Amino acid sequence: MGENERYIQGEGTDKQESKESSIVEKIQQLGQTNVPQMGNDSKIHCLTIVGQIEGHIQLPPQNKTTKYEHVIPQIVAIEQNPNIEGLLVILNTVGGDVEAGLAIAEMLSSLSKPTVSIVLGGGHSIGVPIAVSCDHSFIAETATMTIHPVRLTGLVIGVPQTFEYLDKMQERVINFVTKHSHITEEKFKELMLSKGNLTRDIGTNVVGKDAVEYGLIDEVGGVGQAIKKLNSLLEKSNDEDTMLQ
Repeated sequence: MGENERYIQGEGTDKQESKESSIVEKIQQLGQTNVPQMGNDSKIHCLTIVGQIEGHIQLPPQNKTTKYEHVIPQIVAIEQNPNIEGLLVILNTVGGDVEAGLAIAEMLSSLSKPTVSIVLGGGHSIGVPIAVSCDHSFIAETATMTIHPVRLTGLVIGVPQTFEYLDKMQERVINFVTKHSHITEEKFKELMLSKGNLTRDIGTNVVGKDAVEYGLIDEVGGVGQAIKKLNSLLEKSNDEDTMLQ
């Protein structure tokens, strides 16, 4: 083997190692793999919302978190990337920062590309608006969703303005969920303010089929059904684009 050939082979190995290192780093830092590049990669991108949704306050390092400042640029990149035709959102979250969760939900609902969500394990608290923000939603049979009033943690100034602010924030959540699902406002408020379903608390823990019966989620199903539905939405979207041309 000549000197040039060894150099080219070595350079190719270095590039491959650098690419693999970059992928590993993205998985460690963002919990995400590379978005599809030019070629034969999948036209569907998977976005995971796991652990606790971190907002304006940084959580302790031992907490499993989804950082909204990481998710928002990814959603923008998904919208702009021509190689991504559809988005699959997988949720297993305990909830978290209300405004951060609503920001993610609003961005997902405004995407121009077909989107499907699936709740695996749990889609609790502010995870509920994110779950219903997509074009079609699924929930695993054993998965649960906790619906409860908006809460504040830490030092709170006990004045009427504080409670008015909480009430308005809660209305934002209610309006978003009822607008992007088939559940009625009355039913959602009933589940949110129900007593006795949660130990020493107010709210309701909704399991798989019940979430569908209430109109909160569209279907009970797993990853296979979610991808199948997303592919059918992609075909429908492509057919509409073809008719418009």
